[in-house]
Amino acid sequence: MNISPRQKNIIRIVKRDNAASISQIKNSLSEEASIPTLNRDIAALVKNNVLLKQGSGPATFYSIAPHYNIFAPLDAENYFEQDPDVREAITQFNYELIGIFEAIPTFTATEVSHLDSLKKQYQSNISDISPALHQKELERLTIELSWKSSQIEGNTYSLLETEQLFRDKIEAEGKPKEDATMLLNHKYALDYLLANQNIANNLSLALLEEIHALLIKDLGVGRNIRSRTVGITGTAYKPLDNAHQIKEYIENMCRLINNKKNGFEKALLAVALISYIQPFEDGNKRTARMISNAILLNYGACPLSYRSVDALDYKKAMLLFYEQNNLSAFKEIFIQQNAFSVKNYFQ
Repeated sequence: MNISPRQKNIIRIVKRDNAASISQIKNSLSEEASIPTLNRDIAALVKNNVLLKQGSGPATFYSIAPHYNIFAPLDAENYFEQDPDVREAITQFNYELIGIFEAIPTFTATEVSHLDSLKKQYQSNISDISPALHQKELERLTIELSWKSSQIEGNTYSLLETEQLFRDKIEAEGKPKEDATMLLNHKYALDYLLANQNIANNLSLALLEEIHALLIKDLGVGRNIRSRTVGITGTAYKPLDNAHQIKEYIENMCRLINNKKNGFEKALLAVALISYIQPFEDGNKRTARMISNAILLNYGACPLSYRSVDALDYKKAMLLFYEQNNLSAFKEIFIQQNAFSVKNYFQ
């Protein structure tokens, strides 16, 4: 919906106060507005899943709808001008996220149509490509995905150095051995997914652990569900620290994703929620990106390299989901990268 300036103020008041009656809203507005006018504004916000109406008669009050909290646009630049400890972040794990995603659509009808058209274009592209060119494009995507995914995690290899490592088995001079290992682990994991494109048909904890094991091989990282607290640089958000709870929530996440019908929705929820839950002591976001790509492959969609994404923008979008449970910035990246991959691979 198109939200008017007065409606934006209504949203701001309700969000500030957690919940508000129409009289409280009227008294807090900086402009004069009659009760009938406010009723019309608020009714439109309720209809469009921006506000929730609770109670009746004089006891009616309004709160922010979960759908709006998750997908409302946020100004990331202004948000991250503040230090992590003063950003009014949600620091504790939100157990209600699974239930919210069960109840609301992740994409609008327009977004679904756009993503479906990209899938059709990808299918058309690969239907008449020669086997030799198809293999060449797979190799290029593997190099670029491995490089960008590793760069997001602080890897120091350039794209050209990654290409040399994969094609000539030559490690870059002066770079840590672990950087080369991280990159090669990406390659092995993606090779495995490409050879088993139906592996994500039914998402499970066992599959997450299998892909995670490939990605952290020889990096000194423990396998399987972590049993200790993990901190995330740059945020006050604290993931779950109990192995039983982590396992339970991962299983709930898998049920949520398996019950969704649209592959793009499954893939977006996987990359966001695995990163949010942080089930492993390290390698969580790498695992999330690979599992998301496994889902796309199973759905017949083009895998994502994230090549054109700025690593800092990626991290900020994910931090907004951690700290505000807001997925709008990352969803935008996800949609853009689907378009980028279809337009830049398998042509």
